[in-house]
Amino acid sequence: MYLGTDSDDVALVGRCLQGDTAAFRPLVERYQRQLFRVACRMLGDVEDARDCTQDAFVKAYEHLAEYDVSRRFFSWLYRILLNECLNRLRARRPMGNIDPGLAGGESPFDRVQAAEIQSRVRAALLLLTPEHRDVLVLRHFAGLSYRDIAQATAVPEKTVKSRLFAARQRLAELLAAAGVTR
Repeated sequence: MYLGTDSDDVALVGRCLQGDTAAFRPLVERYQRQLFRVACRMLGDVEDARDCTQDAFVKAYEHLAEYDVSRRFFSWLYRILLNECLNRLRARRPMGNIDPGLAGGESPFDRVQAAEIQSRVRAALLLLTPEHRDVLVLRHFAGLSYRDIAQATAVPEKTVKSRLFAARQRLAELLAAAGVTR
């Protein structure tokens, strides 16, 4: 996974701060897909994920002057997205239906079964604490390293590992209780 070079991100932010608004576009193109996937997993709803991802980029652009260049731009941007997602979750009860088009499989039965499993996994993810859901989504759905997760969540790497272990255990319990055995 390519997250761009830190120096390239810093240079683009610098150009934006000097009035080159077009310099923000490469940052959006670089991180949009990954942030959207994270938002989908956090929120369980595609439309809410699109809105939160877009809102995160707007807020990042509006607050570029507050970005600390000693930190990774992605980590800063991820934190903004996370706050947007948490605000959205607080504003609604976590309920979402799976988009049948997202399910895999060849036969209609396989598609329904996969949709049911995906729905149960999504529901179980939403039952995790935000700290556990964050590390699980970032590791398994966004593919970030422990170090990158630590930077994105502003906690030590050891804390990331322990939260990930606890999150996996809790998710396994929730899925077993929901009858998911895969």
